Amino acid sequence: MFDPVLLRSFVAVAQARQFTAAGQQLGLGQSTVSQHIRKLEAAVGRPLLLRDTHSVSLTVDGEAMLGFAHAILDASERAASFFAGSELRGRLRFGASEDLVLSRLPEILRAFVRANPRLDLDLTVGLSSTLYDRLDAGELDLVFAKRRPGEERGQLVWREKLAWIGSPETAPDPVQPVPLVLYPSRSITRALAIEALERERRRWRVSCSSDSLSGLTAAALAGLGVTAQSRLLLRRGLAELPGLPALDEVEFVVVGRSARLHGPGAALAAVILANGERLQQADAA
Repeated sequence: MFDPVLLRSFVAVAQARQFTAAGQQLGLGQSTVSQHIRKLEAAVGRPLLLRDTHSVSLTVDGEAMLGFAHAILDASERAASFFAGSELRGRLRFGASEDLVLSRLPEILRAFVRANPRLDLDLTVGLSSTLYDRLDAGELDLVFAKRRPGEERGQLVWREKLAWIGSPETAPDPVQPVPLVLYPSRSITRALAIEALERERRRWRVSCSSDSLSGLTAAALAGLGVTAQSRLLLRRGLAELPGLPALDEVEFVVVGRSARLHGPGAALAAVILANGERLQQADAA
């Protein structure tokens, strides 16, 4: 129903607000662009643009179609990248934040490697901030990690609100400082935990610090304190704890060394983006 060729013309007109400029951007004549818009409007059965002698503007339905068009074209590009990668070869240096190992990511990576036997995948697991540093230093080609809402780097896979997590027997005393189990400084989850408590003027102390998720998990299971993490951690014998200030969201994104990905990095990014809903589920192990 929605031909990508027609959608590209529509997006170009919506951005340029002129048929002539849109045609120049696409390398098409003005009449061809106009024809594409007419066909798209006929397909949806509603006017998408308001035209006069001087300008072009979007109708309410046009505004809605613009969002759909971006999503459809993006999905089309991801599908093309995936299937074009059937003969991938070489080496891909991939970094993933540690909590993502608890998701279905290992299953997806296993299938990706099996589908591309001539490709060597080097996996690095660590803190998001460390992975970004290594990406910027040229030591990684693609990163799947967290970012704070409002940041623009990378392509969004999913977003979620962090949870206060600890041993089911842990009940932070509302009078005493909240005992926190945290990553070291520069951690996104550490910063969001402290910000949430300080917004409510709740006192806090660091009861345990570890640079590994297994260390944080062990400390939380031992009842040393509470940690602010993704709900992916809840299957590890831990529980979401009530009575603490609301935490902000984090966004899980794929990021390459340049804005436009190519080759193996583009193929793996396309697979991750296509499996966003599946990745939000914790691994059964």
